Amino acid sequence: MIGNSWDIYLKEEFNKPYFNELLNIVKQEYKEKTCFPPLNEIFNAFRYTKYEDLKVVILGQDPYHGDNQAEGLSFSVKNDVARPPSLNNIFKELEDDLKITISNHNSLVPWAKEGVLLLNSVLTVEKKKPASHQSLGWEKFTDAVIKIINDKKVPVVFILWGNYARSKKNLITNPIHYVIESPHPSPFSAYHGFFGSKPFSKTNNFLKSKNIKPINWQI
Repeated sequence: MIGNSWDIYLKEEFNKPYFNELLNIVKQEYKEKTCFPPLNEIFNAFRYTKYEDLKVVILGQDPYHGDNQAEGLSFSVKNDVARPPSLNNIFKELEDDLKITISNHNSLVPWAKEGVLLLNSVLTVEKKKPASHQSLGWEKFTDAVIKIINDKKVPVVFILWGNYARSKKNLITNPIHYVIESPHPSPFSAYHGFFGSKPFSKTNNFLKSKNIKPINWQI
């Protein structure tokens, strides 16, 4: 399914009846409608960030629903499309926090390769219909993923932006992990606590305190 160690950790979930039903529904949706991300990119978050390399989880809600935007990573879009406002605000906070110049690139694949699992709670969406796939069953799967990460014996940073992501905090029960919460980076809430929250330096300070190599946040 994934092609790396996630196949081992998710084997039990992949074999459950609900997951097979979910995949069948998703394939039918893609057959009948225009959906994102591309079918072969739905599980990109897991392909770019192996279980054993995972240091940070940034939890999103569902993919961008515009043409050629989504690439299977939360908050990330492909480099050849316009940058969404939320991603622009993330880069602004990164520049303010770590003095990293805002990149001309939009894709967060470099973060994923650094060990940042960019996980949407819902992995697919119909074109121009945000949250259209929330009833399909993806959240059951991604909640299971969060629980699997929660069981890791090595500390992980969970970054929860916005009320939806923060609602998943109850799944993170292992005291070795570090949870960072703030409002969402969208234009509607960024000025109400996202800006100035310094998630990137907080993440790296925590990782260094646990003798874990910090994230290179440069895009």
